[in-house]
Parts: sequence; C-alpha cells; structure tokens
Amino acid sequence: MTDATAYDFDLFVIGAGSGGVRAARMSAAYGAKVAVAEEYRIGGTCVIRGCVPKKLLIYASEFGHEMADIAPGYGWTFEGARFDWPTLRDNVGAEVDRLSGIYARNLRNSCVSIIQARAEITGPHSVKLSTGETVTAKVILIATGGKPYVPSEVPGIEHAITSNEIFLLDALPKSILIAGGGYIAVEFAFLLKGLGVDVTLLYRGDTVLRGFDDDVRLHVHGELKRKGIRVVTHTVLASVEKTETGLISHLVNGQTVKTEALMLAVGRDPYSDGLGCESVGVARETNGAIKVDAFSQTSVPSIYAVGDVTNRMNLTPVAIREGACFAATVFGGTPMAFDHDTIATAVFSQPPTGTVGLSEADARAKYGPVDIYKTTFRPMRYVMPNEETRMLMKLVVRQSDDVVIGCHIVGPDAAEIIQAVGIAVKHGLTKAQFDATCAVHPTVAEELVTMKDKWVPPIL
Repeated sequence: MTDATAYDFDLFVIGAGSGGVRAARMSAAYGAKVAVAEEYRIGGTCVIRGCVPKKLLIYASEFGHEMADIAPGYGWTFEGARFDWPTLRDNVGAEVDRLSGIYARNLRNSCVSIIQARAEITGPHSVKLSTGETVTAKVILIATGGKPYVPSEVPGIEHAITSNEIFLLDALPKSILIAGGGYIAVEFAFLLKGLGVDVTLLYRGDTVLRGFDDDVRLHVHGELKRKGIRVVTHTVLASVEKTETGLISHLVNGQTVKTEALMLAVGRDPYSDGLGCESVGVARETNGAIKVDAFSQTSVPSIYAVGDVTNRMNLTPVAIREGACFAATVFGGTPMAFDHDTIATAVFSQPPTGTVGLSEADARAKYGPVDIYKTTFRPMRYVMPNEETRMLMKLVVRQSDDVVIGCHIVGPDAAEIIQAVGIAVKHGLTKAQFDATCAVHPTVAEELVTMKDKWVPPIL
C-alpha cells in the first residue's frame, strides 16, 4: 500500500451512525487523519429514527396503562388526563436533535472532519462526493447501516409508511395495520396501542419473533392479544387500496383489513446500493450485505465495512464494537476481531423481553440433552392492581457440564436484568454457580437463582 502521505486522509468513513462514529473517533485517537461523510443526519438509524426515539415513544405509551390500570390499586387516581401527540413528537424530535448535535461535537472534538454529502467509492483509495469533489484515503470504511425493506411488487404499497416516517406523523391514526412479526413490528404494535391506536398485526408465520425461544414467542404473542391487539397470521399483503377514509389492505388469504394507516416492518436491507461496490470489486451477498472477514475487511484490502451494512448481527452495540475493533486493528496496531457469540439483546415489547444465548430448540440441536428451568408468575407490582401481566423466566442448561447456555425473560425490567445475566452466560457460569448466588428479595430477578426444579413437559 502506498504511503499515507499520498492521500488526503488516512481513513475515510462513509456513514456517521453508531459504528462509523466510533470507528472514526477511535482511529483519530490512534493518530489517524479522519473524515466522515454523512448524507442525512449525524447519528444514524439508532439516534435519528431507531432505538432512541422508539424507546422514548415506548416510555410515553406506558403512562396511560400505569394511570388507568396500575395506579388505582395503590390509591392513586388521575382525572382529566389526556395525551397530545404533537407535544410528544416535538419533544422526541428535540431530544434527537440534541443527541445528533452531541455526536457531531464529539467528532469535531476528536479532530474528525465532517462532510455533509453523499459519498460513492470510485477506487480502492478514492471517494467521489455529491458536491463533485473527489477525496482520497489510505483506508475506506463503509458504515452506512440499513433501511426498511419495502415489497415494491405489492400494488399500492406506496401508501404505506415505515419506521422511518412513524416519528414524524402530523397526527396519530385512529387505526393501523402493522405488517411484520419481528421485534420492530412487535414494539410498535405495543407502543401504538398504548397511545390509543387500534392496532392489527399481520404476520406470515404462526407466532411472532421468529428466531427467539419458543416460550418467549408464545408469551409475547399472548400479551399482544391480551392487550387488545388483533393478530392475523399465516398471510401477507396482496395489495393496498387507498380510499377517502384510509386504506384497505387486501391479504392473500382473501381477507381485507380497513385502517387509517399501514406500517411496514417486514425486515431491513443493508444500505449498500449506489456506493460503487461493484465498480471497485467489493463483494456483496444477494441481499446487498457487504461480505467481510472476521476483521471487517472486504474483498478489497483497503476497504472495510461494519454495522448493519454487513448484516452480521444488526444491533447498535454490535456496530459500535465492530467499529472499535476495526480501529484497533487498522490504526491501533492490535488486530482484534469482535466475538459475535452470546450477545444479550432486548425486545421492548410490553412487558419487555430480554434474551441471551441459545434458545431451547437451538441448544438441543447443537448440544443434545439440555435441562430446562422455567417459571411464570405474576410480579408483586401487579398483585394489588389485579393486573394479569405475567413474568416468564427460563434457563437453558447444557447437561454435559451444567453450563447455562441460554437465559430468556419476559416481564418488567427484563431488558435491564438481561444485561447483567449476559455477563454470566457469556463467561460460562454453571447452574450450580447461579444457585450459589444469594437472592435479592423481594425482586423478580431473584427467580434466576432460586429455580431448583427441572421443567418436565406435561404428558399429553
């Protein structure tokens, strides 16, 4: 590779989301001259139109249930309470603006040059900007993330919105059909229902959250229906018809669903089109995901990629860690590959879901015999209000060595609990070590160290 002084920058990052920003700042800290190009807003999907604004909407959606159903059991009553969507929308937007500004300031403080323009790779060391300028770099990093998948073959699909637009609506619809059964679809179904929208969820499979443990899937599916969300399964959209009052979604099974709005949450695609990958020989998967090795290096040695555009594990913290490993490898002198195994994650359903490690089915397929410990119960918080939300806790234990290889929780604070449990599972603690840990009482989490009896399936 030619000496770095022959280039404008040591590193040119395309995309200022979580992974790109971390890689840029750390590389600059190692002494590299760095620039980052962003065509939209600094912060990427997570900050601008993903995790952060979604979590704020989830917080908002829980207040109505808390005031109407939980608080009276504890002696509280609320009269005249009302919800105002424009206030919430604008406050969320202001917080997103604040965070985007912090990301930009941190980049500048790290001496990273910010270029507000679209970038296209024109060679192993060159990038053309939408301003017409061409920039050269010793190393190029693609960190452009992903985008919602839109089934363009469905007639009338242009009338639908995605998770990108949901945060900017002038007014909440009175009713909505959400197409999809993954975590984005499930989260928005719960939160929109909590904000007073009549929600129907459309899913091609039999139970939501494909890929999660079956007990988790059934538990969340049951909570969707218990909250009054209509769930239509085993079918998909055939066409969408716009009317004076809203939309009519025609399904392939012959049913129709009339709603004011339709939201698509049927998957996400890597955002790699138009980046010039083909012209320079950067190999991609059929879905557009950029192929990389364990060190995030593409088929072109001077070009790397991290985050959702590689479609390895599409989570913000994963993109951040991949960006950090890239910087350490390329500019820090310490080759480092991120371990994608046993990563804790959460679905902000209501109640939330936390999971780490293998599902029961995957554990049996990989290791053979496993022991299962699980319990369902009503948390203390819900007893006096007579609220029927139940908690699920499940441990998957490898029989050969007693190691806990999976933990799955649905219930209050599950997302917070799984972060700590993820440490134990990641580092191979045994069920005996779980049992030797003293419980914190009274908490829901104490069940993780007090489940003694193996679960035995009922005899049918």
